[in-house]
Amino acid sequence: MYKKVMIAIDGSEIANQALIEAVNVVNSYNGSLCIVHCITDDTAENVRKGNAVLDKAKSDIDTLSVETNLLQADVQYGLNGIAEAIANAVADWKADLLVVGTSNRRGLERLFIGSVAEQLIAKVDSSILLVRPQ
Repeated sequence: MYKKVMIAIDGSEIANQALIEAVNVVNSYNGSLCIVHCITDDTAENVRKGNAVLDKAKSDIDTLSVETNLLQADVQYGLNGIAEAIANAVADWKADLLVVGTSNRRGLERLFIGSVAEQLIAKVDSSILLVRPQ
């Protein structure tokens, strides 16, 4: 069912949990995996850090052939820019499933900070698997 699975990671513990779920889906359906990470500033240091996040995730799942993609979001749009960059990557790669970790914010924190995962639900046409902290 899910032949092309994309996961958006940020280097957090919940992203690592989501990566495990994405690998399980890929293995279950004999699919392919693309790992994306989004930066908001393309300075050499941010690009290096972003590539390090992708390289670590890729090395954690050495049993699969994996694509990686470092995305660039427009910093002036904040979280919305990150969600837009990820949504565009999902469409461009024609992913069947997007896997994203979510931090479970509640109340005022959720109202004021928002969530990339929440914005992706409105922007992505493919299925989304939200992974919550365990």
